[in-house]
Amino acid sequence: MSNYTSSSGKNTIVEDNRSELDEIVRRGAQQMLQAALEAEVEEYVEKCKNNLDNNGERLVTRNGRKEERSILSGAGKLDVKQPRVNDRRNGSHFTSSILPPYMRRTPSLDNLIPALYLKGVSTGQFPEALESILGADAAGLSANTVTRLKEQWENEHQEWMIRDLSDRRYVYWWADGIHFNVRLEDERTCMLVLMGTLEDGRKELIGLIDGYRESKLSWQDMFRDLKARGLKDGPELAVGDGALGFWAALREEFGNTREQRCWVHKTSNILDKMPKGVQPRAKQRIHDMYRAATKKEALKAYDEFIALYEAKYPKACHCLAEDKEVLFQFYDFPAEHWQHIRTTNPIESTFATVRHRSRRTKGCGTRTATLAMTYKLAKEAQQHWRRINGYRLIHKVIKGIRFVDGVETEKEQEKAA
Repeated sequence: MSNYTSSSGKNTIVEDNRSELDEIVRRGAQQMLQAALEAEVEEYVEKCKNNLDNNGERLVTRNGRKEERSILSGAGKLDVKQPRVNDRRNGSHFTSSILPPYMRRTPSLDNLIPALYLKGVSTGQFPEALESILGADAAGLSANTVTRLKEQWENEHQEWMIRDLSDRRYVYWWADGIHFNVRLEDERTCMLVLMGTLEDGRKELIGLIDGYRESKLSWQDMFRDLKARGLKDGPELAVGDGALGFWAALREEFGNTREQRCWVHKTSNILDKMPKGVQPRAKQRIHDMYRAATKKEALKAYDEFIALYEAKYPKACHCLAEDKEVLFQFYDFPAEHWQHIRTTNPIESTFATVRHRSRRTKGCGTRTATLAMTYKLAKEAQQHWRRINGYRLIHKVIKGIRFVDGVETEKEQEKAA
């Protein structure tokens, strides 16, 4: 009997062994991720065990698991069921630092380093941090290597900041001020971020500067710089929270742009002024406003909210009423665009994993490096931004064609015919 084995047979055996090994690695990574998520939640719940309600029951408890979620990683697709937390403390909620809500794939090195930096990890700590995340393969990523990468990204950011904008026309803008954990040289820790939708429906980062508490002058500096680099027209609609600096600057520099307040920010602000027990029902009533099919139905839901809660919670109702005129502007734009222009979600989702929520780190970073890291993180995310729904209707919006409750009016259709 011959002991001869063909080369093709050997290759098959090697490939089979390799695929089996890959599967073992994938399953191991999946189990480790699941275990880490469980441990993270257990630690959070245990830390809050002394927070009790009037009946002596815990305010923070486990609450089952979310639906199975797939994460793309270097080890393959990892299917995990993230544990949920029921946090009944006013204004508090649990967010996983291991697997944030918007993460669908493990970060590449080009956005892992910026994310860690904006979390407050110093240059000297990077080798240890990266090796613990990426394994022994990250051993070559010394502090000097990270410094060179930072310098490269700083140069990219500087070039981006002087790019020509004369060929750009935006239909929508999203604006927000972002605070990070990293502590800078002074108290001007706010990064002003401006994103926009182009005529073909693609979203892109437009402006990124460091500002002082989202002031009018800071936003005005950005707008005037955009004009100086060739931007001729403002957008048809701008979306943002209630930060007065942005709107005051916008009215002076792009006076024809219409204003839309972010419903996510507004909802949070209203609920903060109401008792915890009332919030779920109140939140549903707020959803009824901006999810209504017509503006008339939305305003009816608005009136019902005011009538129901004004006597007991006047501050919450005042918070809603003060922006009434700019909360329902989206109804005058195509219905296909509504989900994009009711909130500042494009910015929120991009920076959700590194946004400052509670405390800043003790380490001090430079302003230049922080801007470069923020820019790099946004540009990496931009590769995965999708075009807005109904982007073929953008040219009608730019032309000023009138929409009522998201639908082009018959009069405008007759004109076009």
